[in-house]
Amino acid sequence: MVKILRGVVHGRTIELDAEPGIEDGRTVEVIVRSKTLPGPPPGWRPGSTETAAGMMAEHWTEDDDRILEEIERERHRPSTREIPE
Repeated sequence: MVKILRGVVHGRTIELDAEPGIEDGRTVEVIVRSKTLPGPPPGWRPGSTETAAGMMAEHWTEDDDRILEEIERERHRPSTREIPE
């Protein structure tokens, strides 16, 4: 039997929106897919450092700066080459 149900995760428990129609104690296989919610993630506040850049700030090194500068130079290099005559 395959049935798609929605629910809310509470730790290791998933509270379903409807009865699954399966007797209590039956072994089941569960595939969990997170539904994308509109707006920022729960707990996010404007000005929060919990952004991709903010979370990595304390791990940033001079080597990372060098790599980004190299990528930027490559982006501006001509993509075509001249054909010798």
